Amino acid sequence: MDIITEEKLSQYFDVTRRAIQKVKISPDRNVDLEKAAREFLDTAKRYYEDAKYFSDKGDKVNAFAALSYAHGWLDAGARIGLFDVGHDNKLFSVD
Repeated sequence: MDIITEEKLSQYFDVTRRAIQKVKISPDRNVDLEKAAREFLDTAKRYYEDAKYFSDKGDKVNAFAALSYAHGWLDAGARIGLFDVGHDNKLFSVD
């Protein structure tokens, strides 16, 4: 698969819309930041591996989606200060 179909796009819009509606700011501020950083990085690496798997199978749409998720986890981690990315605002949305 190498095109983004209306069905696939609609599916991703639906999942993201529902996720945005579900999110609430957590009142629990007692977070283990090192554990969170490790989990963010692990999740990004897993999505990256998924992207390679999809790409190898010729499924470019899901490979692209998995890469987007992987980078999203990395970017979010950098943005909230879990990762030191050296102020790299080319790869991350940081100042």
